[in-house]
Amino acid sequence: MRKLAAVAAGFAAAVFLTCLGLWGLTLLLPLPVLLKGEDRWRRCALVYLGAAAGLAWTAGYNAHFLGAARELDGARSTLSAAVVDWPYETAYGGGVEVKVALADGGKLRATLYGGPEAFQGLRPGDALTVTAEWSAPPASVTEGWRYRLSQGIHLTGDVRDLAAERPAAVPLWALAAHWSQALRQAVAAAFPAESAGLVTALLTGDRTGLTQEDYAAIRRAGLAHAVAVSGLHMSFLVQLAVVLTGSRYRRRTALVVLPLMVCYALAVGCTPSVVRAAVMNGLLLLGPLLGRENDSPTSLALALFLLLLQDPWASLSVSLQLSFASVAGILAFSGRARDWLMALLPAPKEKKKRPTGPLRRVGWWAAGSLGVTAGAMVFTVPLLVWYFGDLSLVSPAANLLCLPLFQLLFQGGLLAALGQLLHPALGAALGRLLSPLAELALGLVRALARAPLASVAVEGPYLLAGLGTVYLLWLVYLLARGPRRPLVPLCCSAIVLAAALVLNRAAFWAGPLTMAVLDVGQGQCVVLRCGDRVAVVDCGSTGEDAGDIAAAYLSTMGVRRVDLLVLTHCHADHANGAATLIDRVEVTNLVLPQVVEPPELQGGLLAEAEGRHIQTLLVWEDVVLEFGNAVLTLYGPLGSGDLNEEGLSLLCETEGFSALLTGDMDQVVEGRLVKYGDLPDIDVLLAGHHGSRHATSALLLETVTPETAVVSCGYNTYGHPAPETLLRLDGAGCDIYRTDLQGNVTITVR
Repeated sequence: MRKLAAVAAGFAAAVFLTCLGLWGLTLLLPLPVLLKGEDRWRRCALVYLGAAAGLAWTAGYNAHFLGAARELDGARSTLSAAVVDWPYETAYGGGVEVKVALADGGKLRATLYGGPEAFQGLRPGDALTVTAEWSAPPASVTEGWRYRLSQGIHLTGDVRDLAAERPAAVPLWALAAHWSQALRQAVAAAFPAESAGLVTALLTGDRTGLTQEDYAAIRRAGLAHAVAVSGLHMSFLVQLAVVLTGSRYRRRTALVVLPLMVCYALAVGCTPSVVRAAVMNGLLLLGPLLGRENDSPTSLALALFLLLLQDPWASLSVSLQLSFASVAGILAFSGRARDWLMALLPAPKEKKKRPTGPLRRVGWWAAGSLGVTAGAMVFTVPLLVWYFGDLSLVSPAANLLCLPLFQLLFQGGLLAALGQLLHPALGAALGRLLSPLAELALGLVRALARAPLASVAVEGPYLLAGLGTVYLLWLVYLLARGPRRPLVPLCCSAIVLAAALVLNRAAFWAGPLTMAVLDVGQGQCVVLRCGDRVAVVDCGSTGEDAGDIAAAYLSTMGVRRVDLLVLTHCHADHANGAATLIDRVEVTNLVLPQVVEPPELQGGLLAEAEGRHIQTLLVWEDVVLEFGNAVLTLYGPLGSGDLNEEGLSLLCETEGFSALLTGDMDQVVEGRLVKYGDLPDIDVLLAGHHGSRHATSALLLETVTPETAVVSCGYNTYGHPAPETLLRLDGAGCDIYRTDLQGNVTITVR
């Protein structure tokens, strides 16, 4: 069995490295297996065999699928397609995933984009005739295309014309998407609105019914995996089926559970973590029936092999990486962690396999839960820090307290949904019975998320070094010989992390000024610390919860109050996180531009500020504020006709340093700012409009002569930052930093 694991591991590693463009590193893959073991040379050969197969398979896949997609790149053509999932809303219209039929009989998965009503009424299984401008992955795959490919998307199409035809019956391959929709509708009918969002997220991974505040709280508590369908949900399903069928009858259990797992995996879209769980649980059930012993590492490797055989680019899926990393950690470390925690409890009078007495029963359950959480965190923490830049410190407690409630809600919600489909009265009765449980779970999550340092933004060298030191401590502990005391590395880890937090905060508060441009994706959020006062300029994003990111950053830096929140204008990418920030952090003053027709977002923020007794200033002409040891100049709106042009600009000046933030104004309004603003030479310029080609003009650069330019941007379809803008900045002699490449950009004045 372990031979299969060695081949599958080599295959997976080679696929992953090839998709990252690092295929040459496959030569180093066998090094770990050469460290020890009598059969290390045989295992080395098996790893090489798997790696060679992975390289060849990925090359063939790219040549076939990406080659066909690139032939359509940049062309406007009419193709036949079939809808594979339900349409959804985007920031500027709608989108839908389809299978495109090529002239040679091949098929590619594509995402179509169009206006708000372009895909209205479509459903999975519908046949389309689409005229679109097609885009395919470039030879050097960009970040945005890496994400699309990891989701199985080979093409995108900007729709110009579309005709749909509905078949007489739903095709067999489209039934799963209809099952999922029926499940969501049944939950919505059975549960009250305030509970249906959580139950739907637990059952299907669809989080649209959760409020932004509740999902942010779930993330801070380290429970995001509970509302993104994963192997955890498959285990809930298997446990329910085992209870209903009787665990003593293995054949009956296998005959019921295996089809149920397949149907559920299809209904939730065959996400990598669900496929992994289905394969592992399936092998666990089939092993005794086939007379074979189950081997968890081999099952895990086989599941990964099957996923990457179907699509090599799935190796770049964050959910796949987190799923397999968590299971690998659980298999390697959860048992040891549980045994150590159990050793802390009073020893029983007689040695038995099962714990006796209520204290030890509860202790066994708690130790098992904490052991699984600790094991899962071993390999997932680096990934979470790398991809999301934060770490939930309350995650162990949250998993211990909330997962039992989530399990009951999942299993009860599934029964309620099925009951709703059979008889509405039965579903409604179960929904009302379970609704208080959903409210309790959400209340508990909110309470945990509000705890001090519930989520830490891993920012700066001290926290990164602290985490690295903790991993090194535990590695030394695991490799040490002789008697080992886990309490020693545990205490040392706590001391190291505490010291890292203290040093991180000290660095933030040191010197007269700290300016941090936070990585909030395609949006903008800037933290200014001037002496002992803190301002936040803008707080919005099109793809992230900027308010949650800013609040986590401020909490990590020991900021309890924001003295000034300035919103240059109330477009979503600059202001939609402000409400979350106000909810999580005390805000004293709010500054907004005074415009002729305030958008709905601005009206909501004004109402929120009034309800919380926050002082509000509407700026229509220049305002100069003494702020700590700095002077802030707020330039009033200089344009008209659009919120971008009616926005504010901000100049921050302190001894020996100045920075200019121009919001989203275009070059015409920049010209007026140059003419009327009496701008000085500056040190830092926050590039206007996320690096748009219509902003950061040559005139502005010649006037303020910045030494450093920061571009706040993320994945987008607008081409930000534009190449010509970057060329202008480079030609002006600026050192350029980008949040999409460097993450948070922090400037400290000493």
